[in-house]
Amino acid sequence: MEIEFLGTGGAITIPRPGCTCNLCHEARTKGIPYSRSGPSLFVHGPNVLIDTPEEIKEQLNRAGLGPIDACFYSHWHPDHTMGRRVWEMNQDWRQWPPRNHTTDIYLPQQVAADFQARLGLEEHFAYMASHRLVRLHQVADGASVSLNQTSITPIRLSEDYVYAFLFETESQRLLVAPDELYGWQPPGRVQNLDLAILPMGILEFDVWSGARRIPAEHPVLRREATFRQTLAIIHQLNARQVYLTHIEEPDQMGYSDLLRLEEKLQAAGYPIRFAYDGLRVTL
Repeated sequence: MEIEFLGTGGAITIPRPGCTCNLCHEARTKGIPYSRSGPSLFVHGPNVLIDTPEEIKEQLNRAGLGPIDACFYSHWHPDHTMGRRVWEMNQDWRQWPPRNHTTDIYLPQQVAADFQARLGLEEHFAYMASHRLVRLHQVADGASVSLNQTSITPIRLSEDYVYAFLFETESQRLLVAPDELYGWQPPGRVQNLDLAILPMGILEFDVWSGARRIPAEHPVLRREATFRQTLAIIHQLNARQVYLTHIEEPDQMGYSDLLRLEEKLQAAGYPIRFAYDGLRVTL
């Protein structure tokens, strides 16, 4: 398998529109890898897209990907779903009768339920399905999907509206957790991996000085995993390689800062690298 990081930002991308901080200025001036678009990746081999942020059309064009045969959605949040109109690219406007491409959309059990109530997702996907642009599949908790000799199993996290995905072949094991690790204790099934892809987590403390950055009483700490909590999860996973993504503007970490932090973490024994838009990693 090969993983292509299409977007490595989060809900607050880099540069943040309207922001004039040094981090955003650098990202506007230099572009990739200093800039980060919304969270999405493509797994070559099973040929699966994970999530569709607002920038997905530009991401797919940049990567030269498409048409897409399969997409899994991790949860309903806007930064992971609001690019869903991309599936209209499957429409054949040149021939009659049209020969539309149809993308298989896989929704884990709770994601399917949330699509019925959130952001008009169910209505929009039903519309696209009626035009044979997508084909919807609900994946029950505990079930797996087999694509191109790869088993893909949604893993419900502690924040139980969101899922990670375990990809398994005869010789490789990959875990993709796009977001929301708060309170998660990795079960044995997802330990001892070849590669884990995880959200970085918010920087409650400065990574250099250890000084507190976010007040202890801030409500975000009751719903978002911190970077230190992510490191504890990485220790439990015991993965051979780890790439961190979902890196957001409020944490004020530029590309050069993250390279420096990589060195610090690797010196401490963590097999961690920070992903960037366009990065490709082969297992």
